Amino acid sequence: MRFIETPIAGAWVIEVEQAADERGSFARLADRDEFSRRGLIVPSTQWSVSFNRTRATLRGMHYQAEPHEEVKLVRCTAGQVFDVIVDIRTRRWFGIELSAENRRALYIPAGMAHGFVTLVDGTEMFYAIEGEYAPAAARGIRWNDPAVAIQWPLTADIISDRDRSFPLLDA
Repeated sequence: MRFIETPIAGAWVIEVEQAADERGSFARLADRDEFSRRGLIVPSTQWSVSFNRTRATLRGMHYQAEPHEEVKLVRCTAGQVFDVIVDIRTRRWFGIELSAENRRALYIPAGMAHGFVTLVDGTEMFYAIEGEYAPAAARGIRWNDPAVAIQWPLTADIISDRDRSFPLLDA
């Protein structure tokens, strides 16, 4: 595994190193010792999958309020997304393309808002999450908040009413 720092403190892009032969390949996505050397935990409380039928579907920007913050490790297992995290304290954002082809994962520390837009039809995202989901702590910020100014690569066609109704940071 190769860990690449992002501009957001505590967030990492993880590139898997594949062992390949005539059968195909094998790669580790998470390793407790490798994560520990960087002060990270391997998220394991819950594993979830998000399937998205249509290109230009946007999900986000979601987070959980203290003391129910979650750490996430996300990976695109089918299709392609532009994945984004926002440090709501600093209003800094980081975005990266995740795809089944590039096999990258994004480590998202506690306290970050997270979302993505699908770049192709039939996209699936895998989430490894540390922390119990607490519905009363579920929060979000608007995907198009001018205080953050995320530069999405395309205009989203499908956004849930819930995601459209999230507040702006300066509201």
